Parts: sequence; structure tokens; C-alpha cells
Amino acid sequence: MEPVTFLNAVFRGKVAHRYGMDTAIDKMPTTERIYLSETGLAGDECAEKRFHGGTERALHQYPAEHYAYWREKYGIEKNWQAPGMGENLSTEGMTEDTVCLGDRYQWGEAIIEVSQPRSPCFKLNQRWNIEKFSVDMQDISRCGWLYRVIQPGYVSVSDPLKLIAREPNTMTLREVCDIYFGDPLNRDALLRLKAQSKLSQSWTRTLDKRLETNELENWNFRLLGHA
Repeated sequence: MEPVTFLNAVFRGKVAHRYGMDTAIDKMPTTERIYLSETGLAGDECAEKRFHGGTERALHQYPAEHYAYWREKYGIEKNWQAPGMGENLSTEGMTEDTVCLGDRYQWGEAIIEVSQPRSPCFKLNQRWNIEKFSVDMQDISRCGWLYRVIQPGYVSVSDPLKLIAREPNTMTLREVCDIYFGDPLNRDALLRLKAQSKLSQSWTRTLDKRLETNELENWNFRLLGHA
């Protein structure tokens, strides 16, 4: 197993009207011990439960080192730092190239498991006031990732993430993104991804539909906010 990873920060937030929308993307750091249930951190909210939150999207982690890339790409006038992507967990040393689907971590009393990459959406465009920011994020697979909670319990920023299990023949999250977003109708690749037993149910259903129809779902609403 890999060494433990210490957290930079833990964030949670309430739904508010910001950036022209109702959102909980603006989160605040907390150092207190918090109960992590099967649906997320106590006191953390999401505005649209159809697309955010739930048992397979209970936590969002985003690599802090990605902000340097966005700062270089878009300029220093914006505050490129966590929790600008609405993340709950901020770390350095864990990226889509090193984290795998199904990776299981001990975090304090809780056990969490990687369920899928984060699907970028138009709310990121509004939050950063950058047209097609979500498209740029998806194109380079710097999306962060989501967790399901295997064992609820109390957690805190002082509790490190300790990798305790990794699936045999798993894929890195970059490999997952490269198929799901980058080569979305490659049948052989879709079948390989579908064979990943730890992939979230929602992404698995999408794979089933692509395999059945050989058609790509419309990404415009998710990425741009319109049909």
C-alpha cells in the first residue's frame, strides 16, 4: 500500500445564491471533528441532489496542485486555490494519474472508496466566469474524483488518508476519463471500463446505454447549461 497522505484542508458549505445560481460550491474550511455519513459530511449541502451528492458522490476531492495549471492558463487575477472547485478534500500528491477506481482509504473512523471521476458541469463556468471552463477541465482530465462511504464515522483534517485496499486490474482515474470522456464510443474500451466493478452505478448505466445504442449522450446541458 502507498504511504498515507495528509490533508491540506477539509471544506463544507451551505446552499446560497452565488454567481447567478443556487449553489454550495463556496465552501469553508473546518478543523473540527465531523461525522461522515453515507451521504457526506455533516453540515455540507448540495443544491441539485439529482446531479450532486448521494451515496456514490458523498465526497469530492480535488488535487491542490492543479490550481497552478489553471493559474498559468487563465491568469493570476483569479484566486486559484482550494476550494474553488467545490471540493471537500484538498491534498497534494494524489492525482488522477496515481489514484485508481475503487481505491479504499481509512480516514479517521471512516472508510471511503473512489467511485468515479467528477463530471465537470456548467456551474464551474459560472463560478469562475470563464466560458467553457468545464470543457477545458474535461478535455485534460483534471476533474478530481468522488467517493462512496463504506464505513461512516468521525473524521477531521488532522486524520490522514491511508490507502488500505486496491482492486486487482483496476484503472487509474486518468484511464477512466480517457475512455469515458476522450473515446466515448470505443466499444472495446467501454467494455473494459464496464468490467470495473467499483464504477458508480450512474456511470455504469451510461456505459450500458452507449453500448446498446452506439450513440453519445448530449453533454451540452451538463457542460454549458443549455441544450
